[in-house]
Amino acid sequence: MKAQLKPRINLEGRTRLEEVIPLSTPMTLFVDPASTCNFKCKFCPTGDPALIKETGRWQGRMDFAIFTKIVDDLKEFEKPLKVLRMYKEGEPLLHTRFADMVAYAKQSGVTEYIDTTTNGFLIEPKRMQPILDAGLDRINISVDGLSDQQFLEFTQTKVNYNKFVENIQALYEMKGNCEICIKIAGDFLSDEDKARFYETFGDYCDRISIENTAPCWPEFDVEDRMGLTITEGIYNQTIGETDTCPYIFYSMAVNSDGTVSLCFLDWARKLLIGDVRKQSLKSIWEGDLLYGHQVEHLKGNRKSHPVCGKCGQLSHCMPDNIDPYAGMLLQKLQAARGR
Repeated sequence: MKAQLKPRINLEGRTRLEEVIPLSTPMTLFVDPASTCNFKCKFCPTGDPALIKETGRWQGRMDFAIFTKIVDDLKEFEKPLKVLRMYKEGEPLLHTRFADMVAYAKQSGVTEYIDTTTNGFLIEPKRMQPILDAGLDRINISVDGLSDQQFLEFTQTKVNYNKFVENIQALYEMKGNCEICIKIAGDFLSDEDKARFYETFGDYCDRISIENTAPCWPEFDVEDRMGLTITEGIYNQTIGETDTCPYIFYSMAVNSDGTVSLCFLDWARKLLIGDVRKQSLKSIWEGDLLYGHQVEHLKGNRKSHPVCGKCGQLSHCMPDNIDPYAGMLLQKLQAARGR
């Protein structure tokens, strides 16, 4: 097998957040090219149209003018982003100008690295070549079945599995400098399935991994919806507790309509901190709404928040732990604000 047995998260060489908070420039910005999806996966809120309708959440593709405004706004920061993550809760390849988005961001110099995550259904050479040419640095592919029937059961979508595999093989052959990462949820796979997963995809990606399902979406009971009991973290680690969310100190998420969420898991739009159609990204990053959340987390009040208190990302997905430094970071944050 050519691929490394390695999760998509980079665990090595991570910046110690307690040494750099508060940040004048975010490290990571999530931008959602499309908040719709061609799958209806059981584990994901986007896969439940009735649930999305209840929230009143707008669904659609990001206007290209909004995207270029986001990129132009990033030029106001002191330095480039480390990562522009071009996904959030939809299928990014549904955007017909995805390649143009990558090219515009790449040529702007506002980010060191661009990646995306896809369900792989729309991967085909004709579609992918312009995206690779535009300079995409990494593509994470979620495999949601190992047969036509498994795909149908898990995604409620008819997928030609053999063609799906052929398209990924073709992508690997043409990828150039783009890193290909492939993962699958292993909760319902037999040992034979797991072996077949590695055998099928192990020579056609740079990283490959089997993950556990994690209850990361606030106010969305994935255990109930999938009929499983989660006893381990996403990477088989022991489930732990983290009081302070680290993500809100180094990242933000722009939804497909231009609203800005505190967190990339804000599927119900209950954590809005701004709107790029009316504000600059820099003003949102430096704004009172984000600052207020950060202060409350550092004071130890996350678990009493109606949304953040129910987040499984912090217990199941190996976040950076800044809990021991909360008091010190609160003082630094307040001093930076002159408070």
